[in-house]
Amino acid sequence: MVLTKIFVFIFGSLIGSFLNVCIHRLPLGESVINPPSHCPKCDKPIPWQDNIPLLSYLFLRGRCRFCKVKISLRYFIVELLTAIIFLLFYSCFGLSYIFFFYILFTCGLIVATFVDIRERIIPDEVSLGGAVCGLILNSLRGLRFFPFSFNSSHLLDSLLGIIAGSGIIYLSGFLFDLVYFKILKKPAVDGETSSMGGGDVKLMAMVGAFLGWEKAILVFFFAPFLGLLFGIANLLVKKEHVIPYGPFLSLAALLSMFWADKLIALILLR
Repeated sequence: MVLTKIFVFIFGSLIGSFLNVCIHRLPLGESVINPPSHCPKCDKPIPWQDNIPLLSYLFLRGRCRFCKVKISLRYFIVELLTAIIFLLFYSCFGLSYIFFFYILFTCGLIVATFVDIRERIIPDEVSLGGAVCGLILNSLRGLRFFPFSFNSSHLLDSLLGIIAGSGIIYLSGFLFDLVYFKILKKPAVDGETSSMGGGDVKLMAMVGAFLGWEKAILVFFFAPFLGLLFGIANLLVKKEHVIPYGPFLSLAALLSMFWADKLIALILLR
């Protein structure tokens, strides 16, 4: 059991290394496969010994071997976070279908979160691609081969999740913008003329595709609580009114996987 957990942790860190590639390249429109890993500053290929998750960052003290430019701490954080999540999910679900189901979903959330923090966008490859994957994987959950049968409940829940997740956040943003900008005629803040970005709508479609309509609605209502304190701190410290909302949607989705009932009770003050 201990050896298996070590393997899961190492495998998670390897996946985290790949997620770092996605986080860096997807906003640039580059392939996540070719060319091989290279320093974005000096463009030199990274040798295998410098590409070992977690350890290479520590051994190199967070700097490129060749040009000595500082490597973002994000690389280490993403690798460690992914490894810990893999280990957590393995402890909860074992090497089951639901383990791989939630792992794929969470990897998408990690990429969406860190891209949104840095670039204020969420790549369609993650959100829309994730919605399609969630729909397919939920369909497979209802498939049985011996004897052959198909339970459509997971597929239906996924379809309703896409509609509810994307629909509720789009509608809320539309109504707020209508009242704030059109009726009250308030000026745009920090150049933003919309309270909700299209990337957030697509991300919620992905959340609904994986988690279903009930948890998608829960994520919609719980995410503002997570973003409130950060938003206030950001306003006081940086004097910025606009914050990336994807990270809070992602965190709310992650929490709802395990504590949906408790979150509902918290929101309803039961």
